[in-house]
Amino acid sequence: MTDFQYPEGYQLFAGVDEVGRGPLVGAVVTAAVILDPAKPIAGLADSKKLSEKKRLALANEIKQKALAWALGRAEPAEIDQLNILHASMLAMQRAVDALAISPQFVLVDGNRIPPHLKQPALAVVKGDAKVAEISAASILAKVARDQEMMELDKKYPDYAFAQHKGYPTKLHLEKLAELGPLPEYRRSFAPVKKALGL
Repeated sequence: MTDFQYPEGYQLFAGVDEVGRGPLVGAVVTAAVILDPAKPIAGLADSKKLSEKKRLALANEIKQKALAWALGRAEPAEIDQLNILHASMLAMQRAVDALAISPQFVLVDGNRIPPHLKQPALAVVKGDAKVAEISAASILAKVARDQEMMELDKKYPDYAFAQHKGYPTKLHLEKLAELGPLPEYRRSFAPVKKALGL
C-alpha cells in the first residue's frame, strides 16, 4: 500500500468498494470492511491484480481477522431503474449499513461518495491500490460476485458465465445473441436491449 494519509481524529475506518458495474448480468456487489490494526493482513491489493487462488485465500483471512465486514448489493431491476452508478452507490451504502460495528469514517473507492451515508466519508481514486481497507473490500466483493457467476453457470451452462463472469466479452455477446437474455440480465444495458429487440 502507498502512504495514504488517513483523516485525523478517527479510529474505526471502513473501506468500501464495488464489483460488477460493467457486466450485463447479475447484481452489482459491494463490500465494507473494518480491519483490525492488531491483526495485519499481508498481500492486500486491488482484487483485479490478484490470482483467483490468492483472492480466495485473502478473502478467508479478511473474514477471520477483520473487526467487521459486510456485503451489499443492488439487483438487476434496481440497476435498470436507477442506472448503474446510482445502484452502485446504493449497494455501497447497504454494505456500510450492514456492518456489525458502525465505522467512524468511511473510505470509498473511486471519485464519488454514496449520498446517504451516516458517517463522514472520503472518496479515494484508485483506493483499492492505496488503502488496505478498500483493498480488503474489493477482494470480498470480487469473490462474492464471482461465486454468484459460478452458480449462474451451473443453472445456465450454455451461457459460459464461469468464463466471462457476465462481462461483455466476444464469447458472451455471441451467446447472448444466440440464446437471448435471461431474467437475470440488466435490460437497460445496450447489448441486452439489442438482444431483446428494444
